[in-house]
Amino acid sequence: MGEGNQTSVFEFVLLGLSQDPQIQILLFCVFLIIYLLSIFGNLLIILVIQVDSQLHTPMYFFLKNLSFADLCFSTSIVPQMLVHFLVKKKTISFTGCSIQIAVFLLAGCTECALLAVMSYDRYVAVCKPLHYSTIMTQKACVQLATVSWISGAVVCSVDSAFTLYLPYQGRNVINHYFCEPPALLKVASGDTYNAEIALFSMGVIILLAPVSLILISYWHIISTVIRMQSGEGRLKVFSTCGSHLTVVVLYYGSGIFAYMRPNSKTMNEKDKVISVFYSVMTSMLNPIIYSLRNKDVKGALRKLAGR
Repeated sequence: MGEGNQTSVFEFVLLGLSQDPQIQILLFCVFLIIYLLSIFGNLLIILVIQVDSQLHTPMYFFLKNLSFADLCFSTSIVPQMLVHFLVKKKTISFTGCSIQIAVFLLAGCTECALLAVMSYDRYVAVCKPLHYSTIMTQKACVQLATVSWISGAVVCSVDSAFTLYLPYQGRNVINHYFCEPPALLKVASGDTYNAEIALFSMGVIILLAPVSLILISYWHIISTVIRMQSGEGRLKVFSTCGSHLTVVVLYYGSGIFAYMRPNSKTMNEKDKVISVFYSVMTSMLNPIIYSLRNKDVKGALRKLAGR
């Protein structure tokens, strides 16, 4: 670990998504709109859930945590990305890069755990409705949310330590639009084998384990829904669960592609485009998919607007 402290690289150059000035202006406009929608949507969800007592239920408690994680997630990446679309010198200091990695990993890994917790909540609601209030107590919800944030912090600490303590001497041009561990490993001066194993192991813990829990939850949910007599009841469950599954497929699918495969020595354009899905798009889509098409939230929004 000590050799990482003798780093001769004090800043990194980020190549971004495009070198073409006209495309960069277009991308600036697109990502600015995405970021503003993301901030507005997630803040609105947190506010609505906070002020409307009818939304003080386990599902919305976890959603509030998810929205906060989304705010941290997108804010750690997009503002700097927007600045880089407008300037010639696209640099980030080693310290700035370290902070970006830490916030991105903490929020992103916590989100992985929260999505699994939310699928468990849906499983209890659909498969064990009579026991829901005794299983999903306020204390249990707080504990599940706390475990999600702690697991995010643990994975973040391991990934950050193994990535940032590598020696970076000479090569400082990163073919990416933000500081992300797989992209940084490609410019490290020393042997990256241990760091790659650490990233892969943490990926198993925070990506594959939650995905397994989600699939098990949904297997039970679908089995229960198929046995339901009421067509309306079925539709309601599929609507709620369909929203969650959409986010899961988009977020985990792109995350697993980035972190659960052998580390090649070059970062290609396809890798960058795929990382846009989990680093930028899901933060905007979560509020829309989860809540803004949800009857309870729409009612709460109307109340908030005084209608």
